[in-house]
Amino acid sequence: MTSTREIILQALFAQLQTIDGPKVLRNEVLPERIPTGGLIILCDGDPGQPEIMLSPLSYYWQHQATAEVLVTDANAATRDAALDDLFASIADVLAADRTLGGLCDRVMPDAPVITTLGIDGAPSVKAATVNIELIYTTADQLG
Repeated sequence: MTSTREIILQALFAQLQTIDGPKVLRNEVLPERIPTGGLIILCDGDPGQPEIMLSPLSYYWQHQATAEVLVTDANAATRDAALDDLFASIADVLAADRTLGGLCDRVMPDAPVITTLGIDGAPSVKAATVNIELIYTTADQLG
């Protein structure tokens, strides 16, 4: 039997995979090369500690999943534009279904934390971490 938490993470992953252009992975390590269209790596993140609600006993989660978003190009302006395009695509795809088909009470991305990584002999990589809050309720603490 698959947990509610895993079903929600699978649904979020499927939703991110509908974005045209980047390669979308889940819980993978950073590959040696960033694909031309960019890369999004969804990490399961931290479910945190739930609020316990009584009658009926249930657990209210504010789970923080993380999307690592990466682009590369020799031109800084092109990298900036590509990363911004991916942010817009992530925002659009999440706004299209804020409940992941009714699995969550709410799906909300936070503002990105952006950095540029210099790699010897290769174009720079512009990277960002986007926390995605998943708010949902389960019948037990194991999700």
